Amino acid sequence: MAAHQSWAYTDKVKDHFMNPRNVLRDEDYQEDGRGVVGNIQCGDEMLVVIQVDKEKGVITDCKWKTYGCASAIASTSVLSEMVKGMTLEEAYHITPAQIGEALGQLPEHKYHCSVLGDKALRAAINDYYARHGMEDRIEREEARLVCECMHVTDREIEEAVVEGARTFLDLQERTKISTVCGKCKEEAANLVRAYLAKHFGRSAS
Repeated sequence: MAAHQSWAYTDKVKDHFMNPRNVLRDEDYQEDGRGVVGNIQCGDEMLVVIQVDKEKGVITDCKWKTYGCASAIASTSVLSEMVKGMTLEEAYHITPAQIGEALGQLPEHKYHCSVLGDKALRAAINDYYARHGMEDRIEREEARLVCECMHVTDREIEEAVVEGARTFLDLQERTKISTVCGKCKEEAANLVRAYLAKHFGRSAS
């Protein structure tokens, strides 16, 4: 793929950016769950609110606001369409790859925008569970310490890959991992490969 093509947006991305669906305009919207996430490096912030059929555990409506780029707006717009009619469990496990596929592919350097979308949705679903006394259903993502010397977790490694790290050296430059004793180098390199496969379907270069 040529360099200029890797920056191109699909027609679906352009459509959802120019004609976003389900934007939250009513400040008195009666949501059953609310999730807000932000990304300091990207500058995006997303708010997702949902309404739920409490008997069926199905999302009946999803609205949103986002401050960010075209990819962030398009990702949240298409996500808000995807989740209507889904059970909470189905919606909770929507992946960034599914959001990207629904848009006909995002430029790789904008992939993190779809990650923000699914994080905001999960936060809204967890908020719904918390409001309705269902704390036992809240799924918590526990970070595991990989580099004890520099206090780098597996979540931080995954975020670095999503943000553009493609090799162990890229990761080291961003996080300073394995710059003291070096014992975690092999595990960190394996995690880079695993997260590249997870998010992009390929291995480290």
